[in-house]
Parts: sequence; structure tokens; C-alpha cells
Amino acid sequence: MPEGDTVYRTATALREGLEGKTLTRCDVRIPGYATVDLTGHVVDEVVSRGKHLFIRVGPASIHSHLKMEGSWKVVPASRPSRAGYRIRIILEAGEGEQAVQAAGIDLGVLEILEREHDMDAVAHLGPDLLGDDWEPRVAAQNLSADPDRPLSEALLDQRLMAGVGNVYANELCFVTGHLPTAPVGSLRDPLRMVQRARDMLWLNRSRWNRTTTGDTRPGRDVWVYGRAGKLCRRCGTPIRRDGNGDRVSYWCPHCQR
Repeated sequence: MPEGDTVYRTATALREGLEGKTLTRCDVRIPGYATVDLTGHVVDEVVSRGKHLFIRVGPASIHSHLKMEGSWKVVPASRPSRAGYRIRIILEAGEGEQAVQAAGIDLGVLEILEREHDMDAVAHLGPDLLGDDWEPRVAAQNLSADPDRPLSEALLDQRLMAGVGNVYANELCFVTGHLPTAPVGSLRDPLRMVQRARDMLWLNRSRWNRTTTGDTRPGRDVWVYGRAGKLCRRCGTPIRRDGNGDRVSYWCPHCQR
């Protein structure tokens, strides 16, 4: 599931593949921007902000959000992506054996913005857990602003701090011993919570096999997320699941109170 660490890695891959190169192809496959062609312009930089990506090229900024299913694939242009109708945009850059293709697949958001004002699209976001603007005390204050709000819901609010998705929200609740439905006001140390969030994302920012347990082996990488009915790794109690809300919650009824 794309979360802040996924977007950070995706930005790194796009940066390594496109930055400093001239676009030789720009094929935007959504109606509102189908006529946009940035071919001939140099890709100056790739920026991630929370769960948002910006590819700055020429006078424009290609803004995308992966949402639940989206991804960017960077491959040699000689072996292009075969995602077919799921591709929303294709960018190709470089020449000869160094030519690459970046394909945006199933993107939840794709728009072409004026480069000078592209950050307006993310002005509502709180401190970025993986960004230069990270301020843990600001994030802790934001989190504590509504003490009656359910903890998992607050962690997912990108206006408070940017980067936590449902996997991390569930895992953070587990490692701090709180139910996802517990009120934010039950946190004894909100600063510690946001610092744990930062640590989790930071340690996973450069690897695709995300882990919150410290064990990257398949089936041992998370504490509770996706493990309904399986035994808690700490106490052996079956993990519970609630899918009635906007997001699915997982928890251990013994370890989280």
C-alpha cells in the first residue's frame, strides 16, 4: 500500500531515471491534459511531499498522488511497461542504451500545474515525516489539538503530519499499546508517538520490503496489519479486525487497551 515511504522511494527512482535528462516523449492519457506535450524540456527535479509527487520539467510540474493502487515504474525504454490501459502518463528521456521510460500506472491524481505555484496543491499538509520541513513538536501539537478524536483517524489526517497511511496507523497503535479507536487524549506523550512515526518511515524509506517489526522476512514484517485471526507476536492472542469504517483496523485485544 503506497504510504510516505513508498512515495519517497518512488521519487528517488524517478530522480535517478529522469533528472537532468531531456524528455523525448510525453504522453498524457487523461482527457484534461491529453494535449500537453513537454517533449524537448529538461527534467530539472523530482520532489516528494507527504504522499504527493512533483516532476518539474520546463515551465510545468507533473503532480501525482498514488492513492490506493497507483505506482510509477521506471524501466529501460527498450523494455517498456506493459500495463496497457492502466497507464495514465508515459515519460521517456535520454538516448540510446541510457534511455528510460517512466510510466504512471493507476494514479489516483494526475495533473499538470504551473511550476511556480505547484506547492499550492500541498499547502494544507502538516510537517512531512520524510521532508526537510519535519518538525516533531509541531506535529505533536497538531495531533493533540482534538483530544476526543480516534487515534487512528488522527494519524491518517495528512493535515496534522504528512506520510502516515493505514499500515503505519495500525502498527503505531500496536507498538504504543493503544486501540485504533482510543481518543488522542489518552496519549501520555504525543511527541513520542510522532517520533515513532518518523522512525518507522525513515527506516523503511530506502527498501521495498517494508517492516515495522525489524524482521524483513515474508510473513514476519508487521505486528498486526493484515493479520486478522493470526496470533499476536507478543502475547499469542488472535488479532482482531474491523472493516466497518473508512479504513480497516487491526489490533490485539490484550496488548492494546
